Amino acid sequence: VKESDSEPKGIVPLENLKVEECKLKDRKFTLEIRSDEKFIKSAKTDSGGKMVSGNHEYYRIQASNYEEMMAWMESIRKSISKDPFYAQMQARKKNAMCKQ
Repeated sequence: VKESDSEPKGIVPLENLKVEECKLKDRKFTLEIRSDEKFIKSAKTDSGGKMVSGNHEYYRIQASNYEEMMAWMESIRKSISKDPFYAQMQARKKNAMCKQ
């Protein structure tokens, strides 16, 4: 994303996600957004302007310093929504897998 961009390139609904500090040797102050599912639900615009589904297992964001990273994590956590139907479906899915 560039400051000159007037439109977002995509969207990541903050549903049933978790955000944690990501300890990388070569990147300080990095946070990671991930899901219990294989991929995070997202959509982006391709080079032709068409909206397509994203297929990311995680998103990593690097802050300038520790305080900024913590502020980002807190803001994201406050914005994450939990869908009780999602949790119920995950439990049913696990039970079905165990019975196979």
